[in-house]
Amino acid sequence: MSTLAGVMIGFAVWFLLRYVLSAIYTVDQNERAVKTIFGRAERMGNNTTATTVLGDNLTDEQKARYNYPIVRVIPPGGPYFKWPWERIYKANIATQTINMAQDPEDHKANAGGTILEAVTKDQLNTGLNGQIRYRVAESNLYAYLFGIKLPISHVMGYFVSVLRERIAGFEAPQDPARDGGMSIVTGVSINDLRKNLRDLNEHMERECASSAARYGIILDASLITGIDPPNEVESALAAINTAHNQVSSDISLAQALADQKIVQSKRAVEIETLNAQAEVEPLKALADQLIELRKNGPEALQAYQRNVRLKLYTHAAQIVREVER
Repeated sequence: MSTLAGVMIGFAVWFLLRYVLSAIYTVDQNERAVKTIFGRAERMGNNTTATTVLGDNLTDEQKARYNYPIVRVIPPGGPYFKWPWERIYKANIATQTINMAQDPEDHKANAGGTILEAVTKDQLNTGLNGQIRYRVAESNLYAYLFGIKLPISHVMGYFVSVLRERIAGFEAPQDPARDGGMSIVTGVSINDLRKNLRDLNEHMERECASSAARYGIILDASLITGIDPPNEVESALAAINTAHNQVSSDISLAQALADQKIVQSKRAVEIETLNAQAEVEPLKALADQLIELRKNGPEALQAYQRNVRLKLYTHAAQIVREVER
């Protein structure tokens, strides 16, 4: 009896540790959990990614390929209980950062995950530096936990392919008013890329908006911070940029001088116009006075002429007067 009792006690302890204590679990603040029952995740009816807002970023062909079920998400908290035939899968939804040159499957690739190479439209092999911020999509945990073996690897591969395609065909928007009709620098792809890093980052965010529906990962931001040309063309690009900056400076100086001349000319015209108006106004006033005097009779006009003549006499040093004979 003692042996049987010991076996039963041992079985009870094992059962308690194996199925009772391990059935209690919690979910941390930065985690979300999904429960499977006999290997099947709990689902929210018949809802799928194709019928939610996630499907808006997918084409019809992609909706058929990435049509994952919407599963019930266990929020932070606890303790929760699960039966022995149930299993809990947890995912960290905190925002994370990864070097855009890092290869999750091959850490030696891309110079040890430091520089991502890409070819520009003028066949220059450039090195790209930057980071990617991402987080797990709480609304598509099925794709992250069960749909793909290594989601971040798929996301990185998709991001790199889109980025290289964009680099290969990138053309800067033309602005003749800003460039002054010069296309020396805008014709060099690396300079175009360096000047439009913000547009490039925004383009990558738009193109990768479907990653949440594809792989269950949301790309919060693409931060491409550096584009380095090959060493053999670095000096040539520096010379081109220096020449362009010098010419741009000369053009800006010439435009400033021309604007100054135009302003001075306009001011001179305004001054001469005012002077002419100042000379014309007294004559107009005199003409109006003479017209009014003439209305009072010829004697008034003669008296006015006599008064003017007398005033002139006071300013004259000599007077030559015609004498009638």
